[in-house]
Amino acid sequence: MPVIENIVNFSNRRRILAHCLLWATIFIWTMIRHDSFRITDQQPFYTKYDTLYKEVLCVLLDISFAMIGAYFVSYRILPALMKATNYFWILVEFLVGVYIICTVARITTIYLLEPVVRTPPFDQEPILEILTDFRQLFRNYFISIFSVSILFIFLKLIKDQYVSNKRTLEQEKKKTEIELTSLKAQLNPHFLFNTLNNIYSLSLMNAPQTSTSIARLSDILDHLLYRCSGKFVPVSQEINLLHNYIELEKLRYDDRLQITFRHNTETEAHIAPLILLSLVENAFKHGAGEDAGSPAIKISLEFTRNIFSFEVKNTFRNSATTKDSSNQIGLTNIRKQLELIYPGSHIFLTNVEDGVFTAHLQIMMKEKK
Repeated sequence: MPVIENIVNFSNRRRILAHCLLWATIFIWTMIRHDSFRITDQQPFYTKYDTLYKEVLCVLLDISFAMIGAYFVSYRILPALMKATNYFWILVEFLVGVYIICTVARITTIYLLEPVVRTPPFDQEPILEILTDFRQLFRNYFISIFSVSILFIFLKLIKDQYVSNKRTLEQEKKKTEIELTSLKAQLNPHFLFNTLNNIYSLSLMNAPQTSTSIARLSDILDHLLYRCSGKFVPVSQEINLLHNYIELEKLRYDDRLQITFRHNTETEAHIAPLILLSLVENAFKHGAGEDAGSPAIKISLEFTRNIFSFEVKNTFRNSATTKDSSNQIGLTNIRKQLELIYPGSHIFLTNVEDGVFTAHLQIMMKEKK
């Protein structure tokens, strides 16, 4: 709602000016709708002027006490209501405040305004009668003052609610960003530790693939440090990251690892970074890493009709592998990230059957505009 946001921003930046404009609008509107302001053309000029002058004084006095009532309720009573546990004293304060405002308004009208706008002689109520005539105070002053004040109070409530909702959304956004950063921090060192171990093993054997592995690791680190800082990254970058990671892992297992990586996706699609890598890393660590035989990993990725699908299957020797605490922590982190980034628009399932662990992720992507 850009209109409301612009109005709220203006009232925050130019608070006094915004209040003056509002009360000036209420003053003009009150003058226009007043019956005594409708002067006929048959009246002489001095009569029109005199009538207008008196009318302005009357309306100014009404608006002045309406402002007092509005600010009293908006900045004293309502904030107290929000924090109070005992409403009795707030009610007492409200009634006393309203009584004082209405009494002062009536005294001001009778002893200051009427001598100016009325032609003497006329009767003036004594102070004691003004103080004790509650019916007159309610009927002629409370209704008049607070019927005008209610507009300001209503607008103030709308503004406060809008600001409160916006602040809540900003706090939730910051909280989400902090949680995501924390989850990424838990994943990145783990991956880096495993990869460095791989290269260290190659260097001990003086393998010619060491330099290639370092180059791949350099590209991976470049991606982790500079290309995945945003909330979403191109899927093509994540695919390249997976290729580099898989090639590094293949150096450890030689020919005994059977791995396939099939992908069919639009290069323009974007996804949250590192989630795919976490699933693949999980397959290597808890599948191939604990299988002394001939482990197999199958990875498939596709994007069709705004549905992104990613599946990783890995064999394992011991069923206890799926209950490993580190494995559960990794999957829990992935689930948390998905809930934060894709709430209500993703499916993440894991399954163990016939010595094969399957992790299936499906994300309903937003349609392009």
